[in-house]
Amino acid sequence: MARMTVRQMWAAKLSGKLSPTDEVTRGDFALTRAPYAGCILGIDPSLRGTGLALIEFASKCAPVLLRCRTVTVKSKLPMPVALAEIHRAVTSFITESTVPVRHVALEQTIYVQNFQTAQILGAARGAAIAAAALHELPIFEYPPLRVKQAVVGAGRASKEQMARTVMGMLGHGRQLAYDEADAAGVALCHAFTWRGAD
Repeated sequence: MARMTVRQMWAAKLSGKLSPTDEVTRGDFALTRAPYAGCILGIDPSLRGTGLALIEFASKCAPVLLRCRTVTVKSKLPMPVALAEIHRAVTSFITESTVPVRHVALEQTIYVQNFQTAQILGAARGAAIAAAALHELPIFEYPPLRVKQAVVGAGRASKEQMARTVMGMLGHGRQLAYDEADAAGVALCHAFTWRGAD
């Protein structure tokens, strides 16, 4: 077997195509653990375009995108209305899922020089986190660089590369909006790199 990147090996492991011999040859401790199993709600928070993606990970099966959405809020609407809509959408994804949501994974806020922009992004993240926390779900946060490294294999990948890679991993037919693809990427990153026992 040709040498694979860690991302390719995780994809192969999650789809059940990586043999124990391949794992031992690679010698990567993280790859010898059981693959993540359960449903993850991935969130890419933004005040006017929050991406949501619900992905189910099952043993020896490729991950399945159950549902995705971009929470679009018109710019003429005030911030409290936008925050309420984000909270409502996250709650809907959690309560209406036919498969129980096990974990929630969010993209961390990127560094911004504008203080007002940072406040707005923080408020959007807060609305999403509060909705998940009210349902007592474990919440995990990942920087954008780590998400891109885990999913695409390059920390400086473009949004187009991210969307294409995510759709390829999920075997998804339709074009995902960038916010939805980013949310799915966060969920995939969590499944690929999480080592906890919960």
